[in-house]
Amino acid sequence: MRVVRRARPAEAAALSELAMRSKAVWGYNAAFMDACRKELTVPADAVRCNEIWLCEIGRNSAGFYELMPDVDSGHGEVRMCFVDPNFLRRGVGRTMWRHMEERARLCGLSRLGLDADPNAVPFYSAMGMAVTGEAPSGSIPGRMLPRMEKTL
Repeated sequence: MRVVRRARPAEAAALSELAMRSKAVWGYNAAFMDACRKELTVPADAVRCNEIWLCEIGRNSAGFYELMPDVDSGHGEVRMCFVDPNFLRRGVGRTMWRHMEERARLCGLSRLGLDADPNAVPFYSAMGMAVTGEAPSGSIPGRMLPRMEKTL
């Protein structure tokens, strides 16, 4: 059974490692992954204060997402959305996405945006996101990422 629940600050290190495992599934080399480590680190304070939700299957952490709502503008930023490689193609991403959209609506958001790993564009497109431009990578100088958005 899948359960999506608020992540706990004590799980920050485990979430960070899950993010690294998930990113590595695309075959990036060690230097690339090292460059991404800081951006993919989930601080305990962020877990305490932000909308970070964990999807569990049984006792296993299957994935997590971080939604950064800006209630004043009605826009939300999906900062992280990762599925553990052991749970890929098992509906975890869709489960988390549905939960995230529900949370976004509860926060009064009307639009979601994210900077996508190019390999994840097909998933985000299937969730209704559309490429609207490019944004610079927060980890790799000179690398541009697809900017995606969706109206809720």
